Amino acid sequence: MMNSIVFGIDGYDTDSREIPMIPEVRLFYRAFHEAWPYWIYFCNLGEDGLTAMVTCCMNSFAALQVDGKPTVGVEHDPVELLHFLGRDFPLMNLMWDRGEMFERLIYARSKAVFEYFGLPFDSPPPP
Repeated sequence: MMNSIVFGIDGYDTDSREIPMIPEVRLFYRAFHEAWPYWIYFCNLGEDGLTAMVTCCMNSFAALQVDGKPTVGVEHDPVELLHFLGRDFPLMNLMWDRGEMFERLIYARSKAVFEYFGLPFDSPPPP
């Protein structure tokens, strides 16, 4: 089930605000994460849903509209983002332990999560 779930919010199509700027959505995703914090294991990194979910849990972020781009870019405080992810990695490790996954797959997923959020990942692969 790793990398297989895509979450999205519906019902705000006519709202001109970006999803992370809607207080009700932020409250929902914060409560959802509190109840089920396994996002970085299960969420599909090929979609942008995880970005919106995590952004809703951040205390600060910047949404940037770039001319000629159809979507709004989001920038997180890298330290806050690392703290958020750092709390979730032990839970991802728990899932790996339960699934008896190979070190190389664990490494690849960790690297993919860091790259998904535009964070540097310079850890060498396992032998």
